[in-house]
Amino acid sequence: MAITKSDSTGFALALDGGGTGCRAVLIDASGREIGRGQGGPANVNSDRQGALAAITQACDQALAGRVAPDQISAVLGLAGAEVSGARNWLVPQLPFARVQVVQDAVTAMVGALDGAEGIVAALGTGSVYARRWQGGDLVVGGRGPILGDQGGGNWLGRHLLARTLQAADGFLPMTPLLADMLAQMDGVAGIITFAATARAAEFATHARAVVERADDPAAAAILADADRIIADSIDRLQPDATQGEPLPVAFNGGLGRIFAGRLAGRWPMVEAKGSPLDGAILMARELASGAARQPA
Repeated sequence: MAITKSDSTGFALALDGGGTGCRAVLIDASGREIGRGQGGPANVNSDRQGALAAITQACDQALAGRVAPDQISAVLGLAGAEVSGARNWLVPQLPFARVQVVQDAVTAMVGALDGAEGIVAALGTGSVYARRWQGGDLVVGGRGPILGDQGGGNWLGRHLLARTLQAADGFLPMTPLLADMLAQMDGVAGIITFAATARAAEFATHARAVVERADDPAAAAILADADRIIADSIDRLQPDATQGEPLPVAFNGGLGRIFAGRLAGRWPMVEAKGSPLDGAILMARELASGAARQPA
């Protein structure tokens, strides 16, 4: 939901903030970029004060005295926004006339679709799915590396190592891929030691073996499960058959092209067009013009 403090005059500020850094762009009423800034990590769930400092730095650089903050409509796409309550605690600390805070999956979707209606499946280390349709935005998935992110690289790597352990115990056939993983990881003890401290990105490094050796029975089984999960997530966002034609689907992220190929023909597909920052710019201009959409 957009929170209005006063009337803006057409200036728009867009910010894309994640776990590695944030970027801000200031746009005038004609859509021309007039300022840009950057800051440090801006995950508002894991580090509120650090994120606020990074956001402030990036916005201050973008404004640089060019426009008074109370003339600006701002959209911030932030990692962790959906679970941190950022709309409640962050917005009052920002000086802009209008502010809309959304999770970064929303701005990534809008950028990938260039503002059009459709669905985006973002498949990298994690996974998240988003839809823009009939004036509203909806996000599903993206629940993190422990309880969610099914079908992403972390999930693929974890499942490969879990199947390797099951094969070592005789519960599953020992395929060539699993045997190679057992040797590469220095046996069962090595896998368990690795898993005890590994982060999502480290598990995701093993996804490459699943993708590159897709003809191995173990990899084929993991990928088939991923296909089903990803397809179910996209179907969850597709309109009911009585509500019109299926929405086009764009895949992005490091694994996006892999699964776009595997799932080709299930829905209309389009190429991802823009970045999360591009999406935030489109949304900020919508907000400045009074045409902002509402998150579901």
